Amino acid sequence: MRIGDKDYQSIWPDEGDETVVRVIDQRKLPYYLETKELRSAEEVYDAIRDMTIRGAPLIGVAGAFGMYLATLEINSRTNIREHLKNAARYLISCRPTAVNLSWAVNRVLDRLLTAQHEDSLSGLALKTAVEIREYEIENCRLIGMHGMPLIEEVSHAKNGSPVNILTHCNAGWLACVDYGTALAPVYLAHDKGIPLHVWVDETRPLNQGAKLTAWELGSHGVPYTLITDNAGGHLMQTGKVDLVITGGDRATLQGDVANKIGTYLKALAASDNSVPFYCALPSTSVDFTIRDGRAEIIIEEREEEEVTTVSGLAGGTIQTVRICPENAAASNPGFDITPARLITGFITEKGVCRATEEDIKRLFSDKLINDGRGSKV
Repeated sequence: MRIGDKDYQSIWPDEGDETVVRVIDQRKLPYYLETKELRSAEEVYDAIRDMTIRGAPLIGVAGAFGMYLATLEINSRTNIREHLKNAARYLISCRPTAVNLSWAVNRVLDRLLTAQHEDSLSGLALKTAVEIREYEIENCRLIGMHGMPLIEEVSHAKNGSPVNILTHCNAGWLACVDYGTALAPVYLAHDKGIPLHVWVDETRPLNQGAKLTAWELGSHGVPYTLITDNAGGHLMQTGKVDLVITGGDRATLQGDVANKIGTYLKALAASDNSVPFYCALPSTSVDFTIRDGRAEIIIEEREEEEVTTVSGLAGGTIQTVRICPENAAASNPGFDITPARLITGFITEKGVCRATEEDIKRLFSDKLINDGRGSKV
């Protein structure tokens, strides 16, 4: 994506220092555009955990680069196989809900464990991480290509009046290295000249919509309006939403989707008001080994402080303030499960399909080999 006169992606290996992977620090946006150096698997873990980087495709790519950085720690006394397996387990443990992380880390691990020459591990790990990054970028570009006709169809039906799209959380290029998932069709439609407008959920408790999605869309020139998380139902009732497009951190074989907390409520409101509800996600976010999202997907519980405090810009610095009584208890599930029955369809790199096991199997027949996680890069 382009910001001003410079092209950006959300993660890249430092060309001048092979021991560094650089990321955009998403905690500083939209106030400051800053990058952060990651020099070890531990620093990658911390960056994912503290939300310096987030978004299912991005954390998968970051995990792959974390495996590369782990190879740089190998010395003559290292038990290489155990070191690599421990690094993989450590990185995967960071975020349990999004499946991209385990897919990417295991992809690198498998390559390394079957390598012919141990002295080339770092080069192989870096090559594999870069391949995964490029693979996810292309997935997102294709999601945009397959999703754009949905927006175009609504535009034709409205005789060229702006298409109103509601989205939740941030599923743009910041979350996906480039293009995005939910926002990829929006960017491509906007660039094609299709009039549109985006309703941006603030997305409590960390306000990724208010901070990141609004910043992304504004930087790209896409018209948007920021709304509270609870306003979406009202907007649908009053005919002001034509489409809902969200991302997805993990989808099951039968079409259930885990995504940022609050997605389920948007799907309920969309269903009640006959508004099409799409999840945009790459095949790397589909877990072909599970069916029942509510029974089989682990929902991450995050820190109470994310609910009891809020951060923002004051006096030129980012400050955090408490918004509730000092002794208030808080619950902070990071995700919820939207059942397949509420989802109009998936927008993927292979095309658009219904959220049914039959259609998912048909669209991703090449992925359903061995243990179901056999997708190739």
